[in-house]
Amino acid sequence: MTTSNAFKIDSDLQAELGANQYLTFFLGGEEYGVNILKVQEIKGWTDVTPMPNTPDPVLGVINLRGTVVPIVELRSYFNLPKAARGATTVIIVVKVEDGRGGTRTLGMVVDSVSEVHNIPGDEIQPPPIGEENDRGVIEGLATVGERMIILLDIDDLMINGVLGLARKTAEIHE
Repeated sequence: MTTSNAFKIDSDLQAELGANQYLTFFLGGEEYGVNILKVQEIKGWTDVTPMPNTPDPVLGVINLRGTVVPIVELRSYFNLPKAARGATTVIIVVKVEDGRGGTRTLGMVVDSVSEVHNIPGDEIQPPPIGEENDRGVIEGLATVGERMIILLDIDDLMINGVLGLARKTAEIHE
């Protein structure tokens, strides 16, 4: 399922609504969200080809219609206990800014996908820990009904976090 077919979302609609749309997913019993404009595709779990000398969160790669896509185990990155992959386990394929004016495509393994929420910017609370310029991978927190959703800065998470670990691992093995 791709975002263009499943959600029909675009940046003009988000601007018109005055809210960002977040795809939410579960990981270790907590609900997280990523801006839907970063989501390229949601893919059912598939085996991953392991790659040598990669950090623990990088499971390996998959071939996605001719594109080699690194797959990240978010449970490992967030130091959550391992869990068996089940019928609801999916890979969310995201396109992130690479910090050099380009983009990278990566996949992240999550326990299950929840839904899409419209969350107005004024309803997003800053993370309770850290200074504004030092929030790391958490963009903010939002409450939808009785549920707290942790909104992730997927660009920072993937490029500075996970791929930063990969760069450090490569330097160690040089």
